[in-house]
Amino acid sequence: MSFELQPGQIAGLLGPNGAGKTTTIRMIAGYLLPDAGKVLVAGYDTASHPVIARQSLGYLPEHTPLYTEMRVGEYLSYRAKLYRVPSDVRKRAVDWAATRCWLGDVLKRRIGTLSKGYRQRVGLAAALLHNPKVLILDEPTNGLDPTQIRETRQLIRELATDRTMLICSHILPEVERLCQRVLIIAGGQLRADGSPAELTRSGGSRYFVQAREGRAGEAEHITKLWASLPFVAEVTSRQAGDKPTQSVGWLEWTILARAGSPDLREQIASAASQQGVLLRELRAQAPTLEGVFMDIMDKAGEVTTDPEAAPKGTEA
Repeated sequence: MSFELQPGQIAGLLGPNGAGKTTTIRMIAGYLLPDAGKVLVAGYDTASHPVIARQSLGYLPEHTPLYTEMRVGEYLSYRAKLYRVPSDVRKRAVDWAATRCWLGDVLKRRIGTLSKGYRQRVGLAAALLHNPKVLILDEPTNGLDPTQIRETRQLIRELATDRTMLICSHILPEVERLCQRVLIIAGGQLRADGSPAELTRSGGSRYFVQAREGRAGEAEHITKLWASLPFVAEVTSRQAGDKPTQSVGWLEWTILARAGSPDLREQIASAASQQGVLLRELRAQAPTLEGVFMDIMDKAGEVTTDPEAAPKGTEA
């Protein structure tokens, strides 16, 4: 796969477990060398100029490795030395990072005594110490409370004004809210690349229909009725691959419309009325990033699941 991220852009990297996210991140960070092709960080090849490439990058892994016996301020100062932050500006760098990550009250506390959320903030501060041009954040809001999540979102937006940022998260609404660009990978290949709005426009709306069962064999007749309507791409039960589920004499379907189609609710209701099909429920669901993600995974053969179910978590 091939992609390029620009300064000032917040990009989200999505994919199921085993898709290649971890390998991709490790190659960008310089932990792994690619077997073919190249990786450039801030214009520097990670293979031929590894040190300067790493100096241009800050990385927050999902499970932040910390020296739990050290105090927060001591640890950040130590990390600043590793980043070769000049001694005359090191204290300012630590104070700046600690302030941005709300650590001022715990600088003298041992890391091992901190909560998971505070440890996450220590890891984020450590990634910012050397003021890198590129930031990779893996689950940056992991362990934070709702107020801290909002503050972290605002911090990420502020940091992105003059940086390139790549964020991995399995919380799709969070990615949709925060990122201007989304990269979806599966099976080691880039399957989708665009803004959340562009990706959701590429997906069709879904309609959930519940109708009276009626006489034997009518379920198949109704399924064919929905499939015959204009702009319908696919008709399934809620549990893909099963027969329409029964609920006290009622049957349920999911109707997937083609991308760019008009609202089909009037057509569905009209067809049901003409054929004497009694509807109990008819509702539309506009395309979401979650729906697009699941459709891409289904096509890639990665997952087969209920369209309404939450996507698999991404572990990168």
